[in-house]
Amino acid sequence: MNVPSNSDQPGSPGTEQQMQLDKSLRLQIWETPLLRRGSSVLEAFAWEEVMCRRVGEGQLPVAHIWRHPDAFVAGLRDRRLPMAVEAMGRIRSQGTAVCVRPSGGAAVPLNSGVVNVSLILPNPGRAINIHDDFREMASLIAESLTPWSNQARTGEIEGAFCPGDYDVSVGGLKFCGIAQRRQAKAYIITAFIIVEGLGDQMAADVRKFYQDAADGASEGYPDVRPGTMASLQELAGVPSSAAYTASLVRTLRQRFPLAETSRVLTVDREAVRRTAEQMKLRYD
Repeated sequence: MNVPSNSDQPGSPGTEQQMQLDKSLRLQIWETPLLRRGSSVLEAFAWEEVMCRRVGEGQLPVAHIWRHPDAFVAGLRDRRLPMAVEAMGRIRSQGTAVCVRPSGGAAVPLNSGVVNVSLILPNPGRAINIHDDFREMASLIAESLTPWSNQARTGEIEGAFCPGDYDVSVGGLKFCGIAQRRQAKAYIITAFIIVEGLGDQMAADVRKFYQDAADGASEGYPDVRPGTMASLQELAGVPSSAAYTASLVRTLRQRFPLAETSRVLTVDREAVRRTAEQMKLRYD
């Protein structure tokens, strides 16, 4: 299903009231260095989970940017497939880090060419309009692409992996998916952005996972098809993940003039480890 308000244009900032709120938001922009090959990908999600609790307790909101060199992240629904554990085990046996993430969405492979960005925001009144926030994230991602292309569109791309109403694409090929995770007093809007590499190969990897995990089942997972995914390198000539990330940070700073990048965000290592263990027990 396409999103009529956005499918014919790049994501837009939204209402004047929303923009005023955005301008007053004291966002902290934090880029985690490229994680080590073989390191736990679940710890990136655990870091955000801990930080989300802090934001709910009154800490400044955060934009978190991170990458992992070799990981496979399954969705909660994927985990319920009859042979999901075995399929994830086979991927792990090849040296790839694997986890089930707590946010929405379906399976996504990660590598150093995939930029992950999360907005960790307060929700004191426990009343959020998730569609507005998805549109805002799609707008940020599309605007960050404008040094190379102004052709980004928002709307579901049928046959792509991790499908959703707020897929971001160029020329009908998806390069970005958006999901969310809610806590009691804060929430996370998160996106993956395929900047480098071959989108069709990533789609083939996800398709193979579903073939193994479904074990003959005909439903309960996305129908991932060739010719639906591509990288920004393929679509718009974006030279590198670093180049797109720099543009993303510039866009965040323009959208949130009070944003800062100088503060070092530290989270207790033990709290992250404990949270990762709890998430693994609950979701894996």
